[in-house]
Amino acid sequence: MADLTASSRDGVEDAELQSLIAEADRLGVPDTAVCRMLARVPDHGKPMLRAMLVSHQQGNVDHRLKEMVRIRLARIAGDARSASLRSRRAREAGLDEAAIEAACGDFERDDRFSAAEKAALRYATDMYGSPETVDQAFYAGLKRHFTEAQIMELGAFIALHYGIYALLRTMAPAGALFARPAAPR
Repeated sequence: MADLTASSRDGVEDAELQSLIAEADRLGVPDTAVCRMLARVPDHGKPMLRAMLVSHQQGNVDHRLKEMVRIRLARIAGDARSASLRSRRAREAGLDEAAIEAACGDFERDDRFSAAEKAALRYATDMYGSPETVDQAFYAGLKRHFTEAQIMELGAFIALHYGIYALLRTMAPAGALFARPAAPR
């Protein structure tokens, strides 16, 4: 396991990276420590941070649903710190901890979720837990609830966020930066 640390806030000199980190801080996700870690390699960090911010904050899939998917993915990947973060926008839109816990649990049996929300949560779960089930029939089921553009948006969001959480879990020893929950913001 690597022992990689984030740059200090003052150690980020690139103006665009500073702006991206400030935007993440304003939004509540992604974690600014993650941003500062990615900032160690500006040519890779900037597009990654832009993609993370765009995938989470823009598009045509409900932001609360994306936030539930993001937290579920962080938990599946074993990234407790990212799983502890909360999007300010999602909270302001009414997403609460009870819904998050339900989305991270047995969502299939929970009446609070629509068929579309269950399909999106299943997509996130199955993409990594049982990818062989994400076949033409699975996509046909998604198309009952989402447009093709929304399916692509969800798929890219899932791939990007799960991948970054799996990477982060491997980058710090137990008890270090990414192994513990973030302080509340």
